[in-house]
Amino acid sequence: MTLRIQKAMESELAIFKLAGRIRGDQLPALREFLKSQAPDHIVVLDLKEVKLVDRDAVRFLARIEAQGAKLKNCSAFIREWILQERNGMQRNTAEDTEF
Repeated sequence: MTLRIQKAMESELAIFKLAGRIRGDQLPALREFLKSQAPDHIVVLDLKEVKLVDRDAVRFLARIEAQGAKLKNCSAFIREWILQERNGMQRNTAEDTEF
């Protein structure tokens, strides 16, 4: 199963419909694609047709959402996993700033 991307533009939004599986080894290319295709737009990722994600993909989704991207049609399972990863990343950041 591969990752397919379909792009649509709506005023200041760049909407990317993702379908298939998001894997960690695809993330560098996905990150560069999003930057090149929507440099001055708010990125919206439509995850309705995403069937599988791995932990690296969930961390990526958590990071880009924290940076202002919007996640649309995110399944409850993936949303919960994102929240858990975000909480874990916040704890790690807090621990890194301690002595």
